[in-house]
Amino acid sequence: MADKPEDGAIIGDSKSLGEEREHISAIYRMTSDIAHQLEKARIAEYAQLLTRPWKLIWTNLLAGLARGVGIAIGFTFFAATIIYFLQALGALNLPIIGDYIADIVRIVQRQLELS
Repeated sequence: MADKPEDGAIIGDSKSLGEEREHISAIYRMTSDIAHQLEKARIAEYAQLLTRPWKLIWTNLLAGLARGVGIAIGFTFFAATIIYFLQALGALNLPIIGDYIADIVRIVQRQLELS
């Protein structure tokens, strides 16, 4: 009869082992999910960038230059399109609007000649 309590103890231990394995697998899944999310967020790259301030400054300088050039090119196309439509409206010889548009076109053309 002494063997039976030991068998019961072993069975009880196997249940707790099963529960522990479930807990460990759940923890493993959660940590792997967190690691995957951190990789997607590129936290490691951001932390490395913060440890090198000169690289951060260089990256931001290039980004600012690219934005400035993009804005300048975009505004040039936008202004050219507006001037083109104003010239087309001026050619229609609308009484009041045509004179106003013609004045604007003349001003712009003078500025272009001065440049």
